[in-house]
Amino acid sequence: MQTIGAPSIGISIVPHLSRRLLLARVGWQYRLCSLHPLNQRSFASSNDVKKNGEADGMGRASPGSSESSTKSTTSSSPTSSSTSQSSVPSDWDENPDLNISAFSQLPSSTFGHNQHMIINSEFKEALRQILWQFRTPIRYAFAYGSGVFPQTASGSKSASTVHSHPSPAISSMQGGQGKMIDFIFGVSYTQHWHSLNLQQHRDHYSAIGSLGSSLVSRVQDNYGAGVYFNPFVTVNGTLIKYGVVNLDTLCRDLSEWDTLYLAGRLQKPVKILRDDPRVRLANQINLISAVRTALLLLPSEFTEQELYGTIAGLSYLGDPRMVLPAENPNKVANIIKYQLPNFRRLYAPLIENLPNVAFHDPRCKSSDWVDDPETNATLAQDMDPKKRGNMVRRLPRSFRSKLYFRYQTKFQIPQLEFDKMLEESNDQDPTRVKKQQGGAFDQRVANDRQEDLRVEVKKAIKSTVQWPSVTQSLKSIVTTGVVRSIRYVREKMEKYREGRKREKEDRSHISGGGSKST
Repeated sequence: MQTIGAPSIGISIVPHLSRRLLLARVGWQYRLCSLHPLNQRSFASSNDVKKNGEADGMGRASPGSSESSTKSTTSSSPTSSSTSQSSVPSDWDENPDLNISAFSQLPSSTFGHNQHMIINSEFKEALRQILWQFRTPIRYAFAYGSGVFPQTASGSKSASTVHSHPSPAISSMQGGQGKMIDFIFGVSYTQHWHSLNLQQHRDHYSAIGSLGSSLVSRVQDNYGAGVYFNPFVTVNGTLIKYGVVNLDTLCRDLSEWDTLYLAGRLQKPVKILRDDPRVRLANQINLISAVRTALLLLPSEFTEQELYGTIAGLSYLGDPRMVLPAENPNKVANIIKYQLPNFRRLYAPLIENLPNVAFHDPRCKSSDWVDDPETNATLAQDMDPKKRGNMVRRLPRSFRSKLYFRYQTKFQIPQLEFDKMLEESNDQDPTRVKKQQGGAFDQRVANDRQEDLRVEVKKAIKSTVQWPSVTQSLKSIVTTGVVRSIRYVREKMEKYREGRKREKEDRSHISGGGSKST
């Protein structure tokens, strides 16, 4: 299979495709890229969004949400996107329909485009070529991690020591670091998918694959976070790890935060390779929920790095890898340091449309500030208990129930009184539409002493993350096999040692500089 060299198109040529059809397809792409409203937006390349749309459904722009009122006109506006987002209902996240099946059913024609990160077109094509090697129905797919988005300035391994025969685009983008590329595949029918994949890629599975797709799917769906990983497999000469998840499991975690296992990964920049309208809607709920949770943890004024660092760190609270010497201790800081513009593209459109937080920095008036990694803009949030109570009320349902339980215990509310209060505020009844406004209990939670609120929110996050992460790790020993598990742990411990080494080097550099200055 050959590929056209034009980086803005990246169309594969099947030998029997006629020249007329090919030219028509290129022309149609060109017209769409020229006319698409995202061409006027500063948060994503219209070409990149269009190419996502070609294979995955049209790229949609991301609206924000509104808690209860309009934003002050004196705040600095980070973009000129207000016009394009004004058509999105302000209450789109209050009663979302997660049973949609078409992109046309999303709240607006430009909904969720902020989720599509801009990467090198040839690199993206190389990632898609990997997907095409699976003769299985993958409904939703994204690539993530340090193999796609750098988290360090340089690496110790060369690409040749990790990948057997990588494409030039992958070698170039990884800068010789040679990192395994991580994927998540969203599928509709777990057993059917594994049945087909076992026929094609039996070598990707451990001994459990010999017991059939029925057992594999039960292990995936019933234990841990509902993901089945096959690590250290080579596809198209590239070393990859891929996780398989049922779309229902994925959407539930994104919208309710029952484990935060995949929702946490999608709270960071990822490269979506195949899109799905239901997942896009659920992920937009996930992203706005991450902003609200971070705001509850932050003071009235803070910087972008503090905001994005808080969001990126949510899913690591309670993760056993961060306690054991099995992960780089500076992982979150590195992610923010090297991916600040991507975090900005992901979250700034949402922040712009929230009424209780605003960019409060004159640098945001610059037309090119979005892509400037040196800018660390300041933000300010309204600490009014009523507005913060609305944020508490709109937290994901499963996570919110854990936070409620913690405050029920802290405030010593009798169980009958607590149950009655929850029943009155229940918004899950499909026969009625209720506006998610914070009640007296939500406002009381939001008005708790800031340090105490921070402690309780973090404990609720840890209780969400910890058990699924532990059981998923234990499950991986069975699903990946002993040899691959040992290799995985060894590489994680190596990352931990490298992180500690860099930390010591930075300290010595700082102390050395300080002694010279005196």
